[in-house]
Amino acid sequence: MSDKYEEIDLGRINTFSVSGRKSKVKVDDFGKPVKGGKSFRKWYDSLPGQLAGGRLRKLVYAIRRNLSAAGREIIWMTGAHVVKCGLSPYLIELIKKKYITSLAFNGATLIHDLEIAWFGETSEDVASNLQDGTFGFAEETASLAFRAAEEGKESGMGLGEAMGRFILKGDAPHKDKSVLAQAYRFDVPATVHVAVGTDIIHQHPGFDGALWGELTHCDFRIFAKRVDNLGRSGGVVLNIGSAVIMPEVFLKALSVARNLGAEFSDITTCNLDMINHYRPSQ
Repeated sequence: MSDKYEEIDLGRINTFSVSGRKSKVKVDDFGKPVKGGKSFRKWYDSLPGQLAGGRLRKLVYAIRRNLSAAGREIIWMTGAHVVKCGLSPYLIELIKKKYITSLAFNGATLIHDLEIAWFGETSEDVASNLQDGTFGFAEETASLAFRAAEEGKESGMGLGEAMGRFILKGDAPHKDKSVLAQAYRFDVPATVHVAVGTDIIHQHPGFDGALWGELTHCDFRIFAKRVDNLGRSGGVVLNIGSAVIMPEVFLKALSVARNLGAEFSDITTCNLDMINHYRPSQ
C-alpha cells in the first residue's frame, strides 16, 4: 500500500451473479462450421449471431421485409471497385429479382461499367501510366462517354439513364455485364453523381462540363426523389464501396427530403465500405 497517496478500497466492492447479468454474447450465437457440400442456407445459419453476424441477419430481414411492400425502396449506392472487381453480375441478378429499386454510382463506376461493356476489360495500371503521361487518356472511353451524354441531353435524360440506353441499344459486345444497361432494361433508375476532376474523361479536351453537370444534376433530382420515397414509405439503403461521394450525395438528398416533410421513421441503413469514415456514420 502507498504511504503517500490515497487508494480506493476494493474490499467494499459488491459482486453479483453472472446469471443475473445481461450478456451480449452467448454460446448459441457462436459460429457453427459447416462441412463442404452443404447449402448456402446451412452456411448462412452457421454464422455467429453477435456483432456483424447479427447485423447481417437484420439487414437480410430488412431487405426481405421491404421486397414486396408497395412503395418501399431498396437503394444500393456503390463505388467503382464493385464493378472493377467483378461484382456486376451479382448486382444484375439482384436487379432481375427486384432486390434493388434504385441504384446510385459515382463517376468512376460509370467509366468501369462502360469499358467492361464495350471492351471486356477495365482498370489500367495507374502507377505505370502516370510515369509516361498516358494515364486516363484512352480515346475510345472518352468518345463513347461523350456520345452517350450528348444523346442523353437530346432525349432529356439523366446521365445514368443515358449511359444505360447507349450501352444497351448500341453494339457493346458485353452489354449483358453492364449494370447501367441492365438497369435501363429492367426500368430500375440508375443515377451517376459526378464530381468534376475525379474521373479520367474530365481531362480530355472534348469534355463538356456544362453538359455533364446538367445531366448529373438531373440524376441528383431523380435520386433525391427515391430518397424522399424512402423517408415516407420506408425501406433500406446500402453504401457499398464509396468512401466519400455517395455518402455525401445521400446526406444532401436526405436533407432535401427532410425539408419537404419526409420523416424517415422506418428505414434501415448499411455501410459496407472498406474503411469506416466519419460521413457514412451520419
